[in-house]
Amino acid sequence: MKKLIAALVLSLQALAIGFVVPAQAQQNTQETVWIQVAARPSLASASAEARAIAARLPDVAGFSLGGGWYGVLIGPYTREDANRVLQVYRSEGQIPRDSFIAFPANLRTQFYPLGEDAAQTNAVPADPAPQTAETAATAPTSPEADQAPETAPLVIADPAPTLPDETPAQARRSESLLSRDERKDLQTALKAAGFYTSAIDGAFGRGTRSSMADWQVSNGYEATGVLTTAQRQALMDEYNAPLISVGMRRITDEQAGISLEIPAAEVAFARYEPPFAHYDSSGDLGLRVLLISQRGDKRTLYGLYDIMQTLEIVPLEGPRSRSGDSFTLEGRNSRFTSFTQASLKNGEIKGFTLIWPANDEARRSRVLAAMQDSFERRDGVLDDAAGADIQQDIDLLSGLEIRKPKMSRSGFFVSSDGAVVTTSDVVQGCTRVTLDHGYTAEVLARDSKNGLAILRPAQALAPMAVAELSGHSPRLQSDIAVSGFSYEGVLGAPSLTWGKLADVKSLDGNPDVARLELTAQSGDAGGPVVDASGAVLGMLLPQAADDRQLPDGVSFAVNAAAIRSALDNAGLSVQTQPAGADLTNQALTRRATGMTVLVSCWD
Repeated sequence: MKKLIAALVLSLQALAIGFVVPAQAQQNTQETVWIQVAARPSLASASAEARAIAARLPDVAGFSLGGGWYGVLIGPYTREDANRVLQVYRSEGQIPRDSFIAFPANLRTQFYPLGEDAAQTNAVPADPAPQTAETAATAPTSPEADQAPETAPLVIADPAPTLPDETPAQARRSESLLSRDERKDLQTALKAAGFYTSAIDGAFGRGTRSSMADWQVSNGYEATGVLTTAQRQALMDEYNAPLISVGMRRITDEQAGISLEIPAAEVAFARYEPPFAHYDSSGDLGLRVLLISQRGDKRTLYGLYDIMQTLEIVPLEGPRSRSGDSFTLEGRNSRFTSFTQASLKNGEIKGFTLIWPANDEARRSRVLAAMQDSFERRDGVLDDAAGADIQQDIDLLSGLEIRKPKMSRSGFFVSSDGAVVTTSDVVQGCTRVTLDHGYTAEVLARDSKNGLAILRPAQALAPMAVAELSGHSPRLQSDIAVSGFSYEGVLGAPSLTWGKLADVKSLDGNPDVARLELTAQSGDAGGPVVDASGAVLGMLLPQAADDRQLPDGVSFAVNAAAIRSALDNAGLSVQTQPAGADLTNQALTRRATGMTVLVSCWD
């Protein structure tokens, strides 16, 4: 750790990162992690790699990873510092671009360095015997075996003996036996390691040979431009280290009718809740996988596309595409990234969702590509009745949490294309504002003095009714009603709350605010206050968040004149209703609720 501080301080200052790696004593009270930079299938090759990296970087250590694999790592650091060190070393080309954060619980016996300088970790003290291919053949492959899919870590056969060195002539002969796909794989691995920039075509021309020579020099080999069998294996092992680290392994879920590779060391089957088979996190990374399986047609597929976007596991920011008989969804936030794909074929909708923690993009992209490439449809789909005994919850959909807004209030339409008046507090600090959850709106104007805001939808809407502001002075003690989503949309539709007009001014004498005898809920704020003729007298204000304790049934509303003034200033014309005949209760309810809309603020 002391060497690391000295080695990185100039580089970190140059990059204006400005962090200090904690002292060893501090590590005892903070979670520590490592950065894995290489994985090798033999102790000899891993030791050589560790020595080569230690010649140019400090704080290098080597640990058994299990299954006959050995990792070369640097650290340990706190998680925050590890992310920054990873950024610095990647940008300088000191470590491969697919290096990643590794956790002490996944490390076993330390083999480098040995002695007093050996790092202290929470590594498992002994390396269990690796499973063999024969053992793997007997493992269950579907949820019907022991009621859950097999989710043991990646099964790797006993490693082959260290491959002997080859002369350049022998290397060329062994290289000539490679298939075109194997040649393309080598070019892909060289490109991922930063040595190759040309096309992945399987043709070993001057560019490929030069990149091979550069890779050989970087890894301490003679620069011949032709990789030996052992060097090809080392290159591919390094490239596949992200997949090895999460135990990528093919599983077949017979009930879902899906077979694919998943990060089996990090997720395990949990339950069925159609249309999903849940594979929840079982490791330190916090990964999750969902298999999607249901009967349906194009309408069902498009409905699933819409529903998925209401879930917490699909953040709002990210690309999404729907065309023909398939869709993809990607969502990102500061905590995680999720990717969903689904397609319709022969009346069956199948796909998957991968949920991955943020700041681990290189490894996520490799795992996602492997899942996509390995995805296979099998016979059958999930039974709609599967998981019927799971406890139901209004905030959950098939076991997944529905995304909820930070706040919801009421509003009302004031134009035929969907402009809305609402309370100003509902649009403060929002990354996104919606009308009825499905329509994005922008804030056109705010009137902070009177506590109202004017919204314009991103697309023109066709309201069932548009507010007509009252053109006459209301009578004291006349009957009034407020239309609103009293419980912030839980009931799905607005309702009316009845009361009386107590005063045409507020308690402190403000003539723009009327006092009402009306018991309202928080979700009613922003809703229209109407008289018996359906004319809008004002907009209900939220309860003041101050030290006053008013009697029950005291509410306030900004009046029609103030609303009209704010709309005029925003360049919007508004309809005015002269004194008219009283409506029946049914007609009044239909008119008031038809102009009322749910306004939601989202993080």
